[in-house]
Amino acid sequence: MKDLSNWFSERGISRVECLIPDMAGTARGKRVASASLANAELRFPLVGLVQSISGDCQQQLVPATDPDMCLLADYASLRPLPWASEPTAQLIYDCHHENGAPIPQAPRNVLKRVLAQYQALGLQPVVAPEMEFYLTAPSAGPGLSPAAPGGRHGRCETRRQPYSLDAADAFSPVLDDIYRYCHAQGIGAAAVLHEVGRGQLEINLDHGDALDLADQVFLFKRTVHEAARQHGLIATFMAKPMADDAGSAMHIHQSLIRQQTGQNVFSLADGSASPTFFHYIGGLQRYLPQAMLLFAPYVNSFRRLAPFSAAPINVAWGYDNRSCGLRVPNSPPAARRVENRLPGVDANPYLALAATLACGLLGIRQEIQPDAARQDSAYDLPYAFPRTLGGAITALQNSHDLAELLGSEFVSSYCALKKVEDDEFNRIVTPWELENLLENV
Repeated sequence: MKDLSNWFSERGISRVECLIPDMAGTARGKRVASASLANAELRFPLVGLVQSISGDCQQQLVPATDPDMCLLADYASLRPLPWASEPTAQLIYDCHHENGAPIPQAPRNVLKRVLAQYQALGLQPVVAPEMEFYLTAPSAGPGLSPAAPGGRHGRCETRRQPYSLDAADAFSPVLDDIYRYCHAQGIGAAAVLHEVGRGQLEINLDHGDALDLADQVFLFKRTVHEAARQHGLIATFMAKPMADDAGSAMHIHQSLIRQQTGQNVFSLADGSASPTFFHYIGGLQRYLPQAMLLFAPYVNSFRRLAPFSAAPINVAWGYDNRSCGLRVPNSPPAARRVENRLPGVDANPYLALAATLACGLLGIRQEIQPDAARQDSAYDLPYAFPRTLGGAITALQNSHDLAELLGSEFVSSYCALKKVEDDEFNRIVTPWELENLLENV
């Protein structure tokens, strides 16, 4: 622990935020003094992992004794917290039972479980998430203003300006802080562009190791929320926050390299696509519909998935074809990859990555052949996956292959949690029902 003490001393760190990502991908944990961290035995209630998005801890999903978890630090995740009022570090922890066994409901453990299966094959996934989000004005009432403020000019975006550099430049004050905070934390924030929606932006993260990228996405969301608040804005990672504007995705580019050589196994020596590449796509096509709950985890998530909305309704694949759920970008053989366009940005990054990698792994193991590459629009195809949260719950519950890879106890707990959230939503009478049915039926 001498190196840890030196790290704290060199940066004047006096306190540490000890973080665990819960099943929604929200940061839970506690803050401790840096001087006591090395000798601290950190514990946290297991039920803290298993709570609904509305903040209800699900006691029925944990043992009756309501036990603690043991928290084990992953010191590779140690980073400064750049916006803190006094020098503060942040450290991500893994969740274990007293006997040392991983807690199966912990999202980080779910991803580690899948990555271990790749490691056994001598393979390492390489991923690159694309993060879409909205910056909006705080609302006095329910919902968000469709006119998102442009920070530098102090004006509102009253019309759509897809891919406009000037529109993105209007947000330069908050974007500058986002990039500064990301750099301080080692988050590989790369290109930024203004997306289709009013006030909608996209920041791409550099490609790399899947667990590290999941950690980066986890911290990136905290960073964007904080930077937005400092500028009097609200950042939202809802999949579909505004009815008349585009939804927000977390597209995941993914490839596999051989651990010993670093070679991309999606390409052969002559530069052509390998059988592994096609088997991986075949696995995505077969199993992504069964894993949809991990890419679209809320009722709102399914509003994003609509035809001709830059969002997929299918698991077709094609070369540089954005109407497909699976897009293969144009690239040299060493960078051959597939982009999964199904996940919403509201998805837990650990679970979304675990799910897409699990589907590809099943394709490799079973040598699943994909359909032919789609050369025209795939929007004339029917929906290939569940269209409701309830349907997605049932699909994951019935997927024994995915349960084996992700962990049956995790799948059972996650589906039960999502059933609670679905039931909670279904008790609500929506404004549409009141407006159209109250006096008309």
